[in-house]
Amino acid sequence: MSSKEQKQDKNNEVESMEVVEDEETKHQRITKETITEIKRNFTLLERAVETIESRFTTRVLRTLPSIRRRLTSEILAQVISDYYNSGDEQRSELLKYLNETEKASSEEETDKKNVVLPEVDIYLYLNVLIYLLDKNELEKGLELSNKTIEKVVHLNRRTMDQIAARVYFYHARFHELTNTLAEIRPVQLAAHRTATLRHDVESQATLLNLLLRNYFFHNLYDQADKLVSKSTFPEKAGNNQAARYAYYLGRIKALQLDYTAAHTYLTQAIRKAPQNNVTAGFQQTAYKFFIVVQLLMGEIPERSVFRQTILKKALAPYLVITQAVRVGDLNKFQEGLAHYDAVFKKDKTYTLILRLRHNVIKTGIRMISLSYSKISLRDICIKLHLDSEEDAEFIVAKAIRDGVIDATLDHSKGYMKSKEVVDIYSTNEPQNAYHQRINFCLNLHNEAVKAMRFPMDAHRKELASAEEARERERELAQEIAEGDLDDDDDMGDF
Repeated sequence: MSSKEQKQDKNNEVESMEVVEDEETKHQRITKETITEIKRNFTLLERAVETIESRFTTRVLRTLPSIRRRLTSEILAQVISDYYNSGDEQRSELLKYLNETEKASSEEETDKKNVVLPEVDIYLYLNVLIYLLDKNELEKGLELSNKTIEKVVHLNRRTMDQIAARVYFYHARFHELTNTLAEIRPVQLAAHRTATLRHDVESQATLLNLLLRNYFFHNLYDQADKLVSKSTFPEKAGNNQAARYAYYLGRIKALQLDYTAAHTYLTQAIRKAPQNNVTAGFQQTAYKFFIVVQLLMGEIPERSVFRQTILKKALAPYLVITQAVRVGDLNKFQEGLAHYDAVFKKDKTYTLILRLRHNVIKTGIRMISLSYSKISLRDICIKLHLDSEEDAEFIVAKAIRDGVIDATLDHSKGYMKSKEVVDIYSTNEPQNAYHQRINFCLNLHNEAVKAMRFPMDAHRKELASAEEARERERELAQEIAEGDLDDDDDMGDF
């Protein structure tokens, strides 16, 4: 090997060592930053308890998505070892679930004895639950979530309400993934009743949605309807919970044949949900029911809906059904239904799609009436792939009675004769369409007014000095700059 080649090999070795060192340095930096951020959240939780201000807890919970992406067992073990005192039961318990040994605490942490704050304690339990969920360690997570719920109920602190709501969510998530949701229904009902009596808005909204999800998971739609009729969703709940609640209401109304109300609720759910990739699962699920309901109302969804990046693949089966309904092709509808049978049953839209058969036939008859001034029942039977002329006659008669087509039926000679097309502007159709659009705009305006955030004048009296007022303004400016006001990782677990 020449001296030039040896020199090149040495340079390559040095470069590879530098790359390794850079990766190690980056890992250490991320670990240090994450630990610092978690400990900063401890301080915010302490301030929340001291000042009885929920906004500090809200700031802590908004950091969950970013911290979640960086969480490791090493980071959690270090934070737990630093916060809890040596010999604390919580310390050994959490480290056991992480399969980690105790880390050496820093000198500052060693010299002092920490007073364990319940809010910080449950916050650490929450982070461990999220870590176990991401690592798919369901049995450990299930056991720890049950213990955490027991701790939350026993502590019974109002300053813990927001964190408790998140704990209830992940508690239900672990039980859903292990197919044991029915077991926790009494726990959720009791917790929802307690949260309602205490005016705990966050827990009340979260638990109501979890109960509805529990009932829907087991196809208990009557119980879900009774729960909705006997309970009230808090108006001050966040957009994410409001979107979930509107989605469940939309599904209930669709099953009850109230398609107009179902369409309204599903529209609200789609509009209130954050429009990002984190909530892709929720958007896909909501749009599936939205499209089917729209078809059942006799409307055709816009093609642009099926072209959206996060929806294109998930809505492909529904595009086939939509095309069949649009052209009134019963044969194509039956083929699409048979081909995507398993998909529709998994999405729980199969029962609703079966109802579309009549809509396909009505659309076909409408197109036939526009194309032919006179046509025999036999030809209608062939075009719509019906079993007999008697079926065709019955369907045409019903379409005429429902006002779908403007035609007459001659039973003795066996044909349908379409009437001349009248000017649509001489009918009530334009007025009805205009009325529908006005209602939509008014509802949109009312929702926008409700969602507006006004200055909290009540808190200004509690600010002791101008310095605290400036600090509050800086915090608000930081939250606006971050743009995380509506970004909630829970939607990703929908």
